[in-house]
Amino acid sequence: MNNNEFYMDLAITNAKAMKGQTDPNPLVGAVIVNDSRIVGVGTHLKAGEPHAEIHALHMAQEQARGSTMFVTLEPCSHQGRTGPCAEAIVKAGVGKVIIATLDPNPVVAGNGVKILKNAGIEVLTGVREEEAKRMNEVFNKYIVEKKPFFTLKSGISLDGKVATHTFSSKWVTSEEARKDVHQLRSENLGILVGVQTALKDDPALTSRIPNGRNPLRIVMDSSLKIPLDYKLVSDNEADTWIFTSRNYNKAKRKTLENRGVSVIETNHPTRTDPEEVATILGERGISSVLIEGGGNINASFLQQQLIDKVVLYMAPKLVGGKEAPSFLEGKGIDEMKDAIELTDVEIEPVGVDFKWTGYPIYK
Repeated sequence: MNNNEFYMDLAITNAKAMKGQTDPNPLVGAVIVNDSRIVGVGTHLKAGEPHAEIHALHMAQEQARGSTMFVTLEPCSHQGRTGPCAEAIVKAGVGKVIIATLDPNPVVAGNGVKILKNAGIEVLTGVREEEAKRMNEVFNKYIVEKKPFFTLKSGISLDGKVATHTFSSKWVTSEEARKDVHQLRSENLGILVGVQTALKDDPALTSRIPNGRNPLRIVMDSSLKIPLDYKLVSDNEADTWIFTSRNYNKAKRKTLENRGVSVIETNHPTRTDPEEVATILGERGISSVLIEGGGNINASFLQQQLIDKVVLYMAPKLVGGKEAPSFLEGKGIDEMKDAIELTDVEIEPVGVDFKWTGYPIYK
């Protein structure tokens, strides 16, 4: 590891610590080094607040002059809720800027680098680029496609079951795995289930961790079957949006809305379409969604190639049973050659379980 990678790793580590706090903005870290000493460190803490570069410059003060700044994302060049970071870097007299990755927004990509270079600042890009891109996978998709980054999560047995044939499901995975899931919930802006999961489990879909953030609760319910006394409707722990078809109970909708639930009518006469749901969520600023649905909901999003990431908590248990539900159902594929493969797979122990993370490759 050379010095550039060492300091960039530090910037990435600091940025990652803010996961779940900066939406819809990206995670960004900055480190300023002068004469082989770290004189400034900064991270972006929250949308609307100063960016990582500004925090680092404030810490460095006069020691920023002639320094090298390491930053995980190209400094911004536009006036938003905060001023352009690229101009602040120029004004501070920084001598060199090393950037992990350019801004993925095609409208602004490269403009920050241009400002720096025009001011005579040496610029180097691409240091720890893949790590920085992966860290901001949510932002990178949303800023370009204006659709949420969907993570499919499920807790399963070794044979892929989420419950027994009697639908007993508490608990497939360990307490440690369930705690990890609550962290995942806190890191996503929304959590989505189908109405069958809601009816079966009466879930709260909240993040029960210290200082955790409760996600928006999203239910796909084509005819508004959800009971009025269920937690998603009655507990007021978090906002709930219900997507329904044009064939819904009009009186039930009014009652739900009177209780603070948002009911969103979609265009299909009898069902809710994942693609339309994704579009509406993106238009309303929801950049990340954790899917905790049943086998049919999971399969419908995967079939439409909407799943960006898969997280499976696999317990060392065998359930069996032809009628026992699995985490992926629907029709499935016809030929094994058409199976969806996962890339960049990582496996880590969580309690007695194993957490599998991977990214689908769509053909």
